[in-house]
Amino acid sequence: MTDGPGLTAGTELDGRYRLESVLGRGGMGEVWRAVDLRLRRPVAVKVLPAELADVPGAIDRFEREAEAAAALQHPGITVVFDVGRTGGLAYLVMELLEGEDLRAVVRRHPRGLPVADAVAHAARLADALAAAHARGIVHRDIKPANLFVLTDGRLKLCDFGIAGLA
Repeated sequence: MTDGPGLTAGTELDGRYRLESVLGRGGMGEVWRAVDLRLRRPVAVKVLPAELADVPGAIDRFEREAEAAAALQHPGITVVFDVGRTGGLAYLVMELLEGEDLRAVVRRHPRGLPVADAVAHAARLADALAAAHARGIVHRDIKPANLFVLTDGRLKLCDFGIAGLA
């Protein structure tokens, strides 16, 4: 099964991460469900497409996302494990989140989220943003697609792709 430029299920990156299936696509690449072969655990791998790798500054921006997110240790921010380059592709390895993005959650509630849920999500987001800002990092792309609601109801801030240093 081909899911991206030169990538298929079963592809290994640097002999360590085996791609299994595409979880989603965005402006800065594809996110794959994968396995860390060394640590034998499931992970998410974001791969910058080869066509973007040729764009001046794209790999730097991608690596900046990795550095910004990896510097943050907070329960409301997605954990970054690794970053690398192989075969003209840059990739970012993150914790695999179980749940769905807030955009999908909101779509299921055409009359709006229950007030208690909305307040809880807002408080968790504010706490995560405060942690990022305390480290001098500004996310710059807060939107429902970049907020992930875990199966236990907790919220995680994702995708520091256009983050800037304050």
